[in-house]
Amino acid sequence: MQELYPFKFQPIYKDKIWGGQKLKQLLNKEFSPLPNCGESWEISGVQNEISVVANGFLAGNNLQELIEVYMGELVGEKVYEKFGLEFPLLIKFIDANDDLSIQVHPNDEMSKERHNAFGKTEMWYVVQADEGAELIAGFNQEVDQKKYLGHLEKNTLMEILNTEKVKAGDVFFMPAGRVHAIGKGIVVAEIQQTSDVTYRIYDYNRKDDKGNTRELHTEFALDAIDYTFEKEYGTHYHAHKNQSSELVSCPYFTTNLLELTHSVERDYNELDSFVIYMCLEGNYAISWGEEKAMEVSKGETILVPASVENFILVPKDGQEVKLLEVYIK
Repeated sequence: MQELYPFKFQPIYKDKIWGGQKLKQLLNKEFSPLPNCGESWEISGVQNEISVVANGFLAGNNLQELIEVYMGELVGEKVYEKFGLEFPLLIKFIDANDDLSIQVHPNDEMSKERHNAFGKTEMWYVVQADEGAELIAGFNQEVDQKKYLGHLEKNTLMEILNTEKVKAGDVFFMPAGRVHAIGKGIVVAEIQQTSDVTYRIYDYNRKDDKGNTRELHTEFALDAIDYTFEKEYGTHYHAHKNQSSELVSCPYFTTNLLELTHSVERDYNELDSFVIYMCLEGNYAISWGEEKAMEVSKGETILVPASVENFILVPKDGQEVKLLEVYIK
């Protein structure tokens, strides 16, 4: 059997009513014939939306087919034991050209019971934000279910939600249960559990071109919401050049920021997981094994199999390279 190698996948582009042009302008995403693009699913194991390999001898195979054949060699033994053929993460770029609806995601237990699915804990890394752009994360005061319902009924929900002005480089961790929404003028990289279960709780009373409002999931959301008030919702981190700077670590994923100014060797003998790199800035090459190398451009995402334990990341032509590095501990 031929040895595994770092994979690129064909992005899955999503035409959203709130999407724009920034994924093309900032991250070189060629999403035509779509007029606009709200999401680029970079790596997906979501049923009926499974990523297809774009490079190497396995091009044309989808991610689930790879896991069937290569199992722990691809995803890591522990990961395969836990998730089987389902790839555990969904990796996206999102362009919010308008405000997204306010949502909440259920946790694993509730999702299993109601939808036979995993819950959705996620994180956002802000790639770009227009001046004054804001997002919603959690509540701005102590809230219980009764108070929440009162505001929902009076159409004053925004009064109790926490809004945050954001800039490039900001990080927000969104555990299942936290009310959230990406605001207009923001591009994020999103790392999340493999789940498409979303409860929409408010959509600014918007109507579609037929005059209909979007479906809300008020009853489902009531038990899913974590009403805990936090003093701070943003994630603080310290970035160090040429080494992994941890942004988020939770049972579902670990995400690091890796800013390269020169070649860096990575040794993952002890990890027992695939590693994903989302390229936010610059171009680089990844080299592994004997004289094997692949070039990666800004906006591309790669998956390094668990069996490729040692490799070198090399910035091209003296460029600074900014990567998000994702794996499961």
